[in-house]
Amino acid sequence: MKTTIGLLALILISVLTSVPCQAGDGASPENLPSLVEKALANNPELKSSQSRWQMFRNRIVQAGSLEDPMLMLKIQNGVVEDPFNFRKEAMTAKVIGISQQLPFWGKRGLKSEMAAKDAESYKWQVEERKLELAKMVKETYYQIYFTDKSLEIIDKNIRIIDDFITLAETKYSVGQGAQQDLFRSQVERSKMLDMKISLEQMRKSLTASLNALLFRPTETKVGKIDDFELAPLQLSAEKLRSMALDKRPMLKSLQAQIDKGTAGHKLARKDYYPDFNVSLEYMQRDPAMGGEGLDMYSLGVTFNLPLQRERRHAMVAESDSEVRMATEELNGFRNNIDSGISDLLAKLEKNEKLATLYKTGIVPQAEQSLESAVISYRVNKVDFLTLLDSRVTLFNYERDLYESQAEYMMKLAQLEALVGADLGSASAVKVLSPPASLPDKTEPSTSPAAVSEHSQHH
Repeated sequence: MKTTIGLLALILISVLTSVPCQAGDGASPENLPSLVEKALANNPELKSSQSRWQMFRNRIVQAGSLEDPMLMLKIQNGVVEDPFNFRKEAMTAKVIGISQQLPFWGKRGLKSEMAAKDAESYKWQVEERKLELAKMVKETYYQIYFTDKSLEIIDKNIRIIDDFITLAETKYSVGQGAQQDLFRSQVERSKMLDMKISLEQMRKSLTASLNALLFRPTETKVGKIDDFELAPLQLSAEKLRSMALDKRPMLKSLQAQIDKGTAGHKLARKDYYPDFNVSLEYMQRDPAMGGEGLDMYSLGVTFNLPLQRERRHAMVAESDSEVRMATEELNGFRNNIDSGISDLLAKLEKNEKLATLYKTGIVPQAEQSLESAVISYRVNKVDFLTLLDSRVTLFNYERDLYESQAEYMMKLAQLEALVGADLGSASAVKVLSPPASLPDKTEPSTSPAAVSEHSQHH
């Protein structure tokens, strides 16, 4: 009997003061702002986007530049019978000339404007890519956090089940328990090990994903992620929509595309007017046939006749369609932002309430229920299946708590990407001090005084 009581005391201490195993041992704790900064500095896809923007920037000068002038060298009115005799015919001349193509007034400026708006659009797409990259880093960070917490809970539950197995073996040896209780506990332990293997594989995959986002070696260790508490978002949907209209890069990119289309429409209308070619020629002549051989010059202007109206009508219609397409795309994007803000705010509220409920109510109650089940099992008031059910219930609720916290922070990261601004997620994450009601959510002390304090509390 004394052995059974000792085992029960050991189980209660395991439930209340179990020290979880930390994932990422050997690596320093991770800092989310530092990870985001590294991703923005090193990610190759982002660097590719920035190079593309620079490529389009360099097209601005090209678009507004004149065509190269044309230099002309020729023999005019040469005699075929004696082609290199320039004194045989008075009209024979050696000619040098230059010509320059000049588009109609305003076309060069409109072409430059179109190229500038195109470059501006890609510039904002680079900023949009930064938001997306930061969101992906944050989401992966909190997925790793939840995975690590799940592994800690599983390790704790494996130790508790080991104590249950020892207790069941002791009761069975003295004729107070059933052999079936041993089998059930061993099955539960195997299920925990199965879950642990899956979570360890998931942790490795998430680590590889995070390292890929940061463009660092895949095997780089990702350290422990500190516990945090949630700070409610103090911004209304209307305020968030206003921020999005002002900050979201993709909205500015689409507006630049509209401006580009508008400039293209003006350019298409300018095509109804002709382009010019100005030329100057100098003709050097030698004295011949009694003439003095006076030098001569030629100055001329040529221009195209814009008679192909159907083609130009189609160009104007095309530019109109481009403006309408970009405008409707912008309207649709704004609509998606509006609905996305409402959806994410609802999910944030749900996860915040669930985390509070689990932390302050359900998890402490489940701990008390398990403690009561252990005591009742000692005096044969409940069967072993009830004891296992109490442990499974606590296990599930603890995971739900951390899942709600991680989901809240991931939805907050998505909301930040949606509005294009930092909503203070870093300041909303505060490292927890060990709360009295949840001693195994952080790193509790294993000193005798700490164990005694927890035992007295429960």
